[in-house]
Amino acid sequence: MDMNRWKKQFVLIYTGQAFSLLGSATVQFAVIWWLTVQTESAITLTIASIVSFLPNILIGPFAGVWVDRYNRRTVMIAADGLVALSSIVLGAAFLMTPTPPVWFIYTVLFLRGVGNTFHAPAMQAAIPTFVPTEMLTKAGGWGNMIQSLSNMLGPVLGAALMAVLPMAAIMPVDILGAAFAIICLLFVKIPDLPQTGEKTKVWSDMKQGFAAMRANKPLMAVFFPILVMSVLYMPLGSLFPLLVRSHFMGDAWHNGVVEFVFATGLLLSSLVIGVWGGMKRRFLMASLAMGFMGAATLIGGALPSGGFWIFTLCSFIIGSSGTFMNVPVMAYVQESTPPESMGKVFSLLMTAMTLAMPFGLLVAGPVAEAAGVNTWFFWSGVALMVNAIFCRLLTCRYDKVTMRA
Repeated sequence: MDMNRWKKQFVLIYTGQAFSLLGSATVQFAVIWWLTVQTESAITLTIASIVSFLPNILIGPFAGVWVDRYNRRTVMIAADGLVALSSIVLGAAFLMTPTPPVWFIYTVLFLRGVGNTFHAPAMQAAIPTFVPTEMLTKAGGWGNMIQSLSNMLGPVLGAALMAVLPMAAIMPVDILGAAFAIICLLFVKIPDLPQTGEKTKVWSDMKQGFAAMRANKPLMAVFFPILVMSVLYMPLGSLFPLLVRSHFMGDAWHNGVVEFVFATGLLLSSLVIGVWGGMKRRFLMASLAMGFMGAATLIGGALPSGGFWIFTLCSFIIGSSGTFMNVPVMAYVQESTPPESMGKVFSLLMTAMTLAMPFGLLVAGPVAEAAGVNTWFFWSGVALMVNAIFCRLLTCRYDKVTMRA
């Protein structure tokens, strides 16, 4: 594929996804803040996060099999449609009553999670089919930048809409965004992978995914530190609203500011990687980023209740370090994994990281409830810094084979 053609494909896909992600971020912010105000409970937010990721835990490994069997564009269209359907259902519920039961909110979050379980690996597996290998890291940076911009504007838009509109009127933002993403995907051609003609054998195909991962020694070396990072990091995002409200005594707009600054860190770091391409030694870059993430988290947890604006700076560092850690590792996976196994490998990776999250949340929720959410942030920061050292010790031997072209 010539240079101009792949760039047009890339821009078209991510233009649609930008609007879809913006709508999803807006609605997600509104729903989570609604739950925060209604319950003021760390356990409620913990359950909401677990429910959102539960589909990835339950069906994530199987999702990769179907991603590799069917056209990835079709999978993304179906996933976007399911997320839009969830917003329609939620909007209808808020029309009928201003306070739907919390269990119903959990059900809708689960439905959205099913769509995301299929969409994420399909998207990651589709990109290498038309982006040149030497451009994957930069493409990952640009893709993350677009995603970060949407995530940055989503909380701001969500907070603004919540100030003037009822919850039911916010849902169409997500519906329209998903519809636009689907329209853009209709004009994109993502090639089908050659098939053997055999019927889909789920367990056999899953074993192929596991085998492809095990054969990739550098990936296995970085996998376990990333798994530990997921246990520590995932609860932080879930508990952001509660930290803002209960420790820093903030309102919806304060939480919107934190989410905005966090996403700004994601955006600017993605822009830097898109232009620069990242460090040559990819896994060193990931380890350093993890260390900076831990330091910022530790400081955020140690701040007094009057340190809100310093915490916003910490959230910027947490966001930007997440990009500097994630993009180089994902680019390596895209380069080193056979196309016919890529969907399965990405699904297994995402499922493993998602599976790690409940363990962190099951500890984080009760600890934050009993000792304070700031205490959880402090000790998570300490553990992340230790894990960064662990990551470097495990991966340094593979610097040559994982080095960026």
